Amino acid sequence: MRIGLLLLFCAAAAGAATAPFAQCVELPYPAMPRQFWERELVWMKNIGVGCVALQDSPDLQAILGTARKLEMPAWILTNAPTAQLRAALDPITEAHGGPVRWIGEAAAPQPIVRVSATDIQGLAISRAALEKQAGTILWTDVESTNFPALHKGAISFTGEEQPTLASLRRNLQLLPQWAPLLPQFNTEQRVHTATGKLPSAVSARQFTSPDPVAASMVSIVNRGTAEFHAELRVLYPPAKQLMKLPEIIVPAHDSLWIPINLPLAKAQSCKACAPFANGETIVYATAELTRLEYENGLLAMEFSSPSASEIVLHLASEPAGPYLAAGKPRTFDWDASSGRVRLPIPAGTGLTHKVRVGLALTAPETSAFFSDRKVFTIGQRNAITATYSSEEVAKRSRVIAPAWLKLETLVKSPNQMEYSFSVPASALHGSHIDLAIETDGTQVTHTRLQLLRPATLRIREAVSRHLGNGVDLPLDPPLIPVDQKSGRDLSITVRNNAPEIRTFVLNISGDSLDFTLPRTEVVVAGSSERDITVRVFADHAAPGPHTAILKLSGGAVSESEIKLLVIPRGETVRYADGIHTVLESQRARAVFTADRWMEFVWKDSERNLLPEGGLALGTAQILSLEGAALTTVGGALNVRAGKQSDINLAVTTPEAGRTVYTLSR
Repeated sequence: MRIGLLLLFCAAAAGAATAPFAQCVELPYPAMPRQFWERELVWMKNIGVGCVALQDSPDLQAILGTARKLEMPAWILTNAPTAQLRAALDPITEAHGGPVRWIGEAAAPQPIVRVSATDIQGLAISRAALEKQAGTILWTDVESTNFPALHKGAISFTGEEQPTLASLRRNLQLLPQWAPLLPQFNTEQRVHTATGKLPSAVSARQFTSPDPVAASMVSIVNRGTAEFHAELRVLYPPAKQLMKLPEIIVPAHDSLWIPINLPLAKAQSCKACAPFANGETIVYATAELTRLEYENGLLAMEFSSPSASEIVLHLASEPAGPYLAAGKPRTFDWDASSGRVRLPIPAGTGLTHKVRVGLALTAPETSAFFSDRKVFTIGQRNAITATYSSEEVAKRSRVIAPAWLKLETLVKSPNQMEYSFSVPASALHGSHIDLAIETDGTQVTHTRLQLLRPATLRIREAVSRHLGNGVDLPLDPPLIPVDQKSGRDLSITVRNNAPEIRTFVLNISGDSLDFTLPRTEVVVAGSSERDITVRVFADHAAPGPHTAILKLSGGAVSESEIKLLVIPRGETVRYADGIHTVLESQRARAVFTADRWMEFVWKDSERNLLPEGGLALGTAQILSLEGAALTTVGGALNVRAGKQSDINLAVTTPEAGRTVYTLSR
């Protein structure tokens, strides 16, 4: 859809290169572990980000290749793009079918407003920028980075989202609904409470059009630390007079955009709502409207609703029902004399207070629906079934799918069709595709399916780098310490991502390593996982890291590697993994970069006793690690001795210039 002011983070807006407003998310990939690049780009695409901002680096072409697969426009962040950079990127700009939309900061819509995803006021700042309807919002601090030093973003290395990320997610939900309407809001006025002025930390403005039957929007921003709740007086454009809204609740550091007189028959307001008559409107809602569409007789609405709220619609006739809110039937009030229906909206859930509401307005003459399958497997043939209300409807319908899906149709019964196709092996794990059924030119149903590898493997004993309090960095490939004399058990989790039961065969092998079950067959239920326990013996292996290969066959074919770190009893192994140098014994692990001491871990609990971000080495040099005692020479480090939970860290100076740091329980 390319209607009016489409924002660049909307997936459907990939072709709207001239939009006067843009919103992009920075991916600081040069400062992130490479194994997270694809995962984070896929995540951005899935939540609605449609413009990724990238720095210039030697790996720029590699990250742009992933962006191209996702059809995600890219903005190259540089103040002064060189002729060499322009020449390298020109063949892959949007004009040539590539992902690059802008080269240089000056090329994006101005002004540029940077908003940190870790800023508690991020939602207020971004909403103020959106109201100006021109320029670019650049979201920063979304991703955590670890080079040259640890910087915590709104998403951890393990993919956990912090509460402040709600600001970005809320905007991504909001603007696809409101972007086409913003250009008509060319007048604004302040809004007051029913009893007086707003608190100083709260602002409320109503945006309207000179056309009295056009949509209007009220923006409420609460920058304060206390919840705001009040009845507001707003203009109702068709009557050209003020009306009082029921109590509206806006949490601290939050914002709401609420609709006033939103016409249902306008394509800009409501997707596929052509059957509605002029004058049928959303009179108001006291929650933030984020999606509105009509399909198969059902008016579907989504809201960001931090507390229980309501919506009032003006309709030409009484709804047929039922009314579903958050998946449960709800009662509603219908006033035949005014043609208004009042619907309760329950409080939403999650970071964005999201809640879905559906009202059946008419019994559809024709209907169709897909089976409840939610996952397609990559590199394999997949099928989905569609059921139609009659054989005639089935014959008049077609499936709308991405061009690369070559559908084959099998008639299972007069009113049931099976559509099968192969998902290319190059598809990205975790991405999505959309399928829809169109009958007589009208969309009657749709579904969104996730693309996943047929199976994934995980080693439960794999260790992470502990970069700070709650900051864990998974290693790639996974690394597992192994006692050279006794070996250890490995718990290998096989996850079947397909919806049906599958049988897998796992083979594991490694140079100088022996395994009790080098070949294991396992049956795994659909969308489930099972553990396989294998014992590894390393008594003939040299100290240090060894590569083992995991080969999966049967229900899926894949090959991956893990690292098994062989440690002799009473000894210490020194090895490197990327930017880190590691000293590891049976009891402790010390991790360093060129100039910092990052970890001192008691391995029984995997607890890091160093402060977040580690310690600068300064003039100190690492001498040795014996058991759980690390010795340095050349200068003492600023280590705070004492007990943390059940682990004690002692600091002693046995002689001048030599310091020993010892862990004990």
